Amino acid sequence: MTIADHNGKTNVHWRDKLTPEQYHVTREHGTERAFSHPLNLEKRAGTYYCVCCGAALFTSHAKFDSGSGWPSFFEPISDEAVKEVDDRSHFMRRTEILCANCDAHLGHVVPAGPAPTGLRYCTNGLALDFKPEE
Repeated sequence: MTIADHNGKTNVHWRDKLTPEQYHVTREHGTERAFSHPLNLEKRAGTYYCVCCGAALFTSHAKFDSGSGWPSFFEPISDEAVKEVDDRSHFMRRTEILCANCDAHLGHVVPAGPAPTGLRYCTNGLALDFKPEE
């Protein structure tokens, strides 16, 4: 039996659309190695989109260098872009962040960011597609 997500997309669809690394991170809730993705160092103005469905998630305005090794933002592009769920995996209690449109695993949010929110949305670069401003 094939199981589909809330948008009707199956694992077969996602495996065909994504690289194996993107699939592991976004659909199997994986994590890329710290400091391994070029978007961690991206400094240009632009927008970060979900690599799975193309939904806008973050802007460069909210990006900051957290020193964590993953692209970090102090807020999503809108309150509706990212959803938060309780994550109790790996014997920890964390808040996982997902694309609100397609449930792609993005990373986690922690209370360790700059003003004005004090939050750090720590994301996997493999879950993001960056488009610079024209």
